[in-house]
Amino acid sequence: MNASRIALVTGANQGLGRALVDGLAARMAPDDLVLLTGRSHQRVMDAAHEVTQLPDRRARVEGRVLDVTDTDAITRLADELGAQHGGVDIVISNAIARLLPEESQAERADEFIDVSNTATHTILRSFGPILRPGGRLIVVASTLGALGHLNPRLHHLFDNVSLDQVEYAVEAWRSAIHSGTAAEAGWPRWLNVPSKVAQVAAVRAVAAERREHDLATDTLIASVCPGMVDTATSRPWFSDYSHAQTPARAAGPVLDLVFADRINPALYGELVRFGRALRRHEGTPPVEQDRILTP
Repeated sequence: MNASRIALVTGANQGLGRALVDGLAARMAPDDLVLLTGRSHQRVMDAAHEVTQLPDRRARVEGRVLDVTDTDAITRLADELGAQHGGVDIVISNAIARLLPEESQAERADEFIDVSNTATHTILRSFGPILRPGGRLIVVASTLGALGHLNPRLHHLFDNVSLDQVEYAVEAWRSAIHSGTAAEAGWPRWLNVPSKVAQVAAVRAVAAERREHDLATDTLIASVCPGMVDTATSRPWFSDYSHAQTPARAAGPVLDLVFADRINPALYGELVRFGRALRRHEGTPPVEQDRILTP
C-alpha cells in the first residue's frame, strides 16, 4: 500500500463501523487519513472527536457526512477523493438500516434495500475504479449471503452474473414486494436474506471482472461476515447473546484481512468469515417465523 493511505468506513459512528474506524486509526500511520462517515452530522462529528482522543490512535481521523441512500453523494465523494488524493486504499461498506422485529418488513423494504444494496452497488462502481494497487474494498455482509439461504428458484438471479444483472434482480425483488407477489415468486419475507445474497453476488460480479489485475497488484475485493455482534441494530432480534461479540472483537478479523501482508487468492471475491471463504451454496432457506438478522 502507499506510504500515505486513505481509508473510508460507512455507517461508522457506532457499533461495528465505529470499531472498524478505531482499529484503522490504531493500525495506520500518522500520515494516513481515516474518514468516519454517517448521515447524522452531530453523531459523526462526536464519534470522530472521540476516536481522536483514543490513546492508541495513530492515524488522522476526520468525520464526513455521507447518507448512503444518496447515490450522487457517494459518487461525489469518490470523485473528490480521487481528485485530491489520487485514489483510496481502504473502503469498508458497513452501513445497514436498523429494522425492529415489530416493524413491517414490506413497509421498510425501500429504505432497507437502498441502504444495503443500492448503496453497495454505487460504492463498488464509484470506489472500485479509484482503489489504488494494494488496496482493500470490503463489504460487510453475513453468512446469510451464501446462496443456499435463498429459494433455489431464485439462484440463477445471483449466481455467476454481472453487477448490472444483480441490480436488475434487486429491483425485481423490490417490485415484487410492492406488488404483493414476492412470496409467490419465491422471495422470503425476511429482507435480510435476499439483501445479503445480493450484496455477496455484487462483490463477486465486480471481483470476477478485476481478478487478474487485482491479484497481480495485491488488491482485495471481498465480502465479510463478522459473526454475531452485540449492537443496537442486532440486539432486538436475538434472545440469547451469550456468544455475541463486542464490536471491537468482531472488527479484529476484518482488520486482519485488511492489513494482511499479502492477500490469499482463495479469499478474493469471496464471502469471508474469520479468515475462511464460505462455500458459495451453503445454507438453507429460512423458516419464516424465525427471527433473522445479521449473525
